[in-house]
Amino acid sequence: MELELISAAIPDYARDLRLNLASVLSASGAPGLSEEQIWSIALAAALAARNAAFARQIEALAATRLSAQQLQAAHSAAAIMGMNNVYYRFVHLVADPEYQQLPARLRMNVIGNPGVGKVDFELMSLAVSAINACGMCISAHEQALRQQGVEREPIQSAVRIAAIVHAVAGVLEYRQAA
Repeated sequence: MELELISAAIPDYARDLRLNLASVLSASGAPGLSEEQIWSIALAAALAARNAAFARQIEALAATRLSAQQLQAAHSAAAIMGMNNVYYRFVHLVADPEYQQLPARLRMNVIGNPGVGKVDFELMSLAVSAINACGMCISAHEQALRQQGVEREPIQSAVRIAAIVHAVAGVLEYRQAA
């Protein structure tokens, strides 16, 4: 699977997405991120976007650039953030602050040992959290990245990848359903 084939499936009304997808999945279009980070983030975002066909296409492209551990970490980030984003979005949005004092009682072992570097996993987790609109998680992952010395530009690049991958997944899902 080539990126050009994915881009060709994006309809003309979403031409900007086509142009942005090609851009953000390159080093020049995602300043501050390595190629491995770009593709790990793209895969985690594609999985979070819930378009299985598109996610498999991105995974096929990512598999030529990432190790088995990096591929698994992207899957893990999408899975664990899928759970955490729902729970912590509730805790953040509910009108009762006492929920913040209660233990989550959710297993999150993969966060402590994701099989890749902490920064890489945090970038993937941030991207998925942005897609899932969990403000509490977005803030926590952004702060963790900043504490690790990551500048704002690579953080922005990760979220831009998530935004574009999510939008493309939605457009393609609609086309696939037609």
